[in-house]
Amino acid sequence: MSDLPSAAPRPTTGDVDGPRDATPDAETTYRPSLPVDVLATVRPLSRGAGDPSFRVVAGRVWRGVRTPRGAATLCLTPGRAEVHAAAWGPGAEWVVASVPEMLGAGDDWSGLDVSANAFLAAARHRSPGLRLTRNDLVVQMLVPAVLEQKVTSREAWRAWRELVRRHGGPAPGPAPEGLVVPPDAATWRRVPSWEWHRAGVGPQRSATVMRVCAVADALERTLSLGRGGAEVERRLRSVAGVGVWTAAETMQRSHGDPDSPSVGDYHLPALVGWALVGQPVDDDGMLELLEPWRGHRERVMRLITASGFSKPKFGPRMTIQDHRSH
Repeated sequence: MSDLPSAAPRPTTGDVDGPRDATPDAETTYRPSLPVDVLATVRPLSRGAGDPSFRVVAGRVWRGVRTPRGAATLCLTPGRAEVHAAAWGPGAEWVVASVPEMLGAGDDWSGLDVSANAFLAAARHRSPGLRLTRNDLVVQMLVPAVLEQKVTSREAWRAWRELVRRHGGPAPGPAPEGLVVPPDAATWRRVPSWEWHRAGVGPQRSATVMRVCAVADALERTLSLGRGGAEVERRLRSVAGVGVWTAAETMQRSHGDPDSPSVGDYHLPALVGWALVGQPVDDDGMLELLEPWRGHRERVMRLITASGFSKPKFGPRMTIQDHRSH
């Protein structure tokens, strides 16, 4: 079986304001050479429960995607040994062509040996279809990562929902009701300051989004450098306000970087520590624990987070701040 789509996409004929025809503008059947758990693989592309650009309905994954060619709705329908992909809108051909990489076609786990760690070995055994996604959309991954800086996930996801619903566009085609295509870089730059404030996003984060979107084309060109790595990180971090954590969170999704653990995360070091050695650790401790798997550290992180493991529920929690009232 092949990692390539079995058929070329059909020409795009729809547009975001056209009739909501059920006939796809592009479609294909992807037959991966190894099993793929579609939902587990693409779940990192969802920014929390209620993400207006991501929906799972009756086993199908629906995404609203802002492609380089325009808005698109993508529907992924998993089968026993294949995935049917259908898309609508001006970006339909582009997003259908991206499906193999989105589902891990270029993600090679063959060099990862976790047999020496019982937890990881069991997690790998339970998740044979887990892959790292690469969705080839840098700014669409970088903006929500910036929103997640230094705040709780609940705050960041609320801001993402509000801003995307207000400034995104309706997903084309027969999308589930309420599915939205996120704004493009030009639209993000036009969001007025009071809209950021109303969504609970402080001026430091909103200014970082503005700087990111001002150099959007240059950031998208980092995709030509491969699956992440030091040079991609350097270019992302050349934007003021984009640090090591934000760059890693972006590269994991846009580039499919297999070795980009999120250093600086509030929760992950403790989660990794409890999972691997039964006690919490800090960032340095997390990196020390992951060192035996250098080159695959993000794959190890995904095994831990996808396993459903939870660290003990005690200790201080971050206070949720409502920046909208200040």
